[in-house]
Amino acid sequence: MSEDAPVLARLEGDVGHVVLHRPRARNAITVALAEALHDHLVDLATRARVIVVRGAGGHFCAGGDVDEVTRRRAAGGDALRGLFDAFHRACSVVATLPVPVVAAVEGSATAGGFEFVQAADVVVVRDDAVLADNHARLGQVPAGGGSQRLPRLLGPQRALTHILLGERLSGDEAVALGLAWRSAPAEGFEALVDEVVERLLRVDPGAAARTKRLVHEGLRAPLSDGLARETAVVLEHLADPAVSERLARFRARGN
Repeated sequence: MSEDAPVLARLEGDVGHVVLHRPRARNAITVALAEALHDHLVDLATRARVIVVRGAGGHFCAGGDVDEVTRRRAAGGDALRGLFDAFHRACSVVATLPVPVVAAVEGSATAGGFEFVQAADVVVVRDDAVLADNHARLGQVPAGGGSQRLPRLLGPQRALTHILLGERLSGDEAVALGLAWRSAPAEGFEALVDEVVERLLRVDPGAAARTKRLVHEGLRAPLSDGLARETAVVLEHLADPAVSERLARFRARGN
C-alpha cells in the first residue's frame, strides 16, 4: 500500500496491524481515513486473530480534520453528514468483528481519536498519553459516538463532566477510570502491546468471537434476555467439534 494512504495495514502471522497514517495532521480524521479504517478492519478480521490499531508519528488521533470539516460544512449538511457517518461506521464495526481489536495509544487521542478508543475491545496506553473529549471546549458536540459510549463506560454523570469540562486524562488516569487496561512508560510500551497480543492469541478464536457477540448483544437487551442468550451461546459453543477436541485434550493432560 502507498505510504501516502491515510491508513496502512499489514498482516504478520495471526496479527493484523492498522496504522492511522496522517502524521503531519496528528492522524486527524477525514472521510478517506474513516472509510479506509473501516475497510481494513473488516478485511483483516477475515484473516487475523487479533488486530492492533495505532497512529503514526507518535500520536493516536487528534479527532476530525478541521480543514475537511470546514470544507464540508460550506458544501452543506449532506456533505458534512458523510464525514460523521463514515467515522461512525469505522467505530461501530469493531463490535461486529469476530476478533479482538486493540487500541495502542500514544500521544494525543482526543475528540474522534478518544471516541475510537471507547469503541475498541482492549486499550493499552503510554502513561504520558493525553486522552480527552475536547468537543465542548471547542464549542462543538461529540460526533463520533462519545455522547453514547462514554456514559455506558463511565456512567452519565462522570461522562457529562468529562465531556463538558474537556478533562484531559493521562494514560494512568485512563486506566484508573477503566477506560484502558494497562499503561506503560515509553520504554516499556511496545512490550506491553506485545504482551496483550500474545495473551489474546492464546484465547480460543471461537470463544473470543462468541464472547464479543454476547457482550455487545447483551448491552442492547434486558439482563434476563442477555442471560438467556448467554446460555444458548454456551450450548452452541460446547457443541462445536473443535471445542470437544480441546476439552478431550485438557482432560487427557489432567489425567
